[in-house]
Amino acid sequence: MQYTTLGRTGLKVSVAGLGCGGSSRLGLERVGKAHASGMVRAALDLGINLIDCARGYGTEEAVGEALVGIPRDSYVLTTKHLTIVDGHTLTPDEYVAGFNQSLRELRTDYVDVFFIHGLNLARWDHAINDILPALLREKEKGKFRFLAMSESPNQEPKHDATIRGLDEDLFDVIMLAFSLMNQNARELVFPKTVAQKVGTLLMFVVRDIFSHPEMLRDTIAKLAAEGKVPADLVGKDNPLDFLIHADGGAANILDAAYRYGRHEPGADVVLFGTGSVDHMKSNVASILAPALPEADRAKVRELFGHLVNVGLENWRNK
Repeated sequence: MQYTTLGRTGLKVSVAGLGCGGSSRLGLERVGKAHASGMVRAALDLGINLIDCARGYGTEEAVGEALVGIPRDSYVLTTKHLTIVDGHTLTPDEYVAGFNQSLRELRTDYVDVFFIHGLNLARWDHAINDILPALLREKEKGKFRFLAMSESPNQEPKHDATIRGLDEDLFDVIMLAFSLMNQNARELVFPKTVAQKVGTLLMFVVRDIFSHPEMLRDTIAKLAAEGKVPADLVGKDNPLDFLIHADGGAANILDAAYRYGRHEPGADVVLFGTGSVDHMKSNVASILAPALPEADRAKVRELFGHLVNVGLENWRNK
């Protein structure tokens, strides 16, 4: 495993982070809680030490069981909470109660990083003026070490709340969307996080658009019809096949996507979700692989660097 320092937190973290949500949710719904706990332990065995949870994922209890008996200083644990759940705007007391429930299910006295989850400008005033003061009182009690935010990518594809949070220097860590076809954080976010030494966790590096070939083909065809990508990409089984070749190229599109995100300047941790140990090992191998050849990276920037809100279609912010 490779490790890096998560910005100004000083936390030593694996460059591959286990996401406990997404469509896989550690295999919890498909196989069960014991399997989900086993996925966490398998990740630890591979050297992954960053475990990313959320109240809404439903996997915190399985994660907590997996971590029983594991030295607390050997892993970095994060969790996060939405400020609006099923249309209900949480009061500060409700928000803190949810956080404390997370701690109970995770079987820990504290998390290393706590995220205000899915933050956007529409929720900003309530989150910062009402929720944050109550949350910081929990920090004073030692219940979390570093404050963070995660984006609401589909609602704010230009990172509006992230930029505001950085401009106001509120957060130690940012979770943001970045991928082969969603690159605008390069200009909008990473210069600020690097300058301020704010840690970054990348989500959406691989999502449905890269996991389902038909979705990629349909998206490329739509973009070409709108004049946003070259027409010669249309009609191919794999419109990104130029990335798959010998001499340092990718083994497949998922490998290309993980390697592209991992080696973006300003990226600290690439998050991935899975319900399979074999799939986990494959993802980690890609994240640990060398950067794609610069010619390939340059072509990706040329073809897709201008795109906005592409590949975020399966984001659901309740």
